[in-house]
Amino acid sequence: MTQTDPRLADSVAYAEAHESPFPRDLLAHLESGHFDPPPHNAVLGPVFPRGAPNGLVLHRGQRVAAWGDTRQADMTFSAAKSYLSLLAGIAHADGLLPDLDEPVRARVRDGGFESDQNSEITWRHLLTNTSEWEGELFGKSDRIDRGRDLAREAAARKGMDRPLARPGTYWEYNDVRVNRLSLSLLHLFRRPLPEVFAERILDPIGGSRDWVWYPYDNAWVEIDGRRLPSVPGGTHWGAGLRIHAEDQARIGQLVLQNGAWEGRQVVPAEWIRQSLAPCPLNPSYGFLWWLNGANRWPGAPADSVFAMGAGGNVTWIWPAGQVVAVLRWVDPEAVGPFCAKVAAALG
Repeated sequence: MTQTDPRLADSVAYAEAHESPFPRDLLAHLESGHFDPPPHNAVLGPVFPRGAPNGLVLHRGQRVAAWGDTRQADMTFSAAKSYLSLLAGIAHADGLLPDLDEPVRARVRDGGFESDQNSEITWRHLLTNTSEWEGELFGKSDRIDRGRDLAREAAARKGMDRPLARPGTYWEYNDVRVNRLSLSLLHLFRRPLPEVFAERILDPIGGSRDWVWYPYDNAWVEIDGRRLPSVPGGTHWGAGLRIHAEDQARIGQLVLQNGAWEGRQVVPAEWIRQSLAPCPLNPSYGFLWWLNGANRWPGAPADSVFAMGAGGNVTWIWPAGQVVAVLRWVDPEAVGPFCAKVAAALG
């Protein structure tokens, strides 16, 4: 068991006192319409009850605080989007994705990028949520998330049939479009993304195999005569990544170290730099990573980087302080204050 640094006792107590409002029965929560009203809330993949809150803090690579069961593998919702960004970096390093500004249709020829609306979409557009991709994927239309307001998830009016903008000119958080990126990466690698994630990211950094990245039940495609799963970038409609805090902390540390691990460049440093640069249309967003330069999380240091998942599933990276923290099932409103407490204690 980790001996908590006395300087972080108040931070840990604060996290423990601010549990996520998400109920333990996640399937019932999704089916109740938290993200979407019927029929758009239909769950397409497995969902597991969540466990108790837990988390840990790394400082200069050393574990200095922990609470709860940090090896409890749980659904991590949209934190998985940031892992798709890392996989795109691996594709870039392998020469499979040489030009971020090349139209996706130049390498992905599955019919998803042939329309007038979609033909100009580039990899950069998909990675920054500015693609304005139009269509249906695995039974879910992009219209479901049009007008999505993350600050008012359950109460927001969305799903409007607004006119689409030209790709690269409008920012919108849209899970169908992120899943379209995931499917496009599958076409590049031509093998399941979880296999690549294990071999190229988690194995080199000493991660476990205690995680599973589930596809939707209907998210299988044929590539090179093989039936392969396409995994989603979240758990909006079930499925997604079930992982524990210790593996997530290692991934956060990898990003803090600019993609390097024990002398090996796992993800190109230049890719990490580009990933954490603000999108011109949203200064709080990079390549599927959240940024705090626009003070989206008051109290957190300005150079903070986050992988964020619904229900309070957070990986916080603070480069200036050499801190990585993972919080599972914390109240999202407590994230900024928690970061402020840690920064005050270790800064």
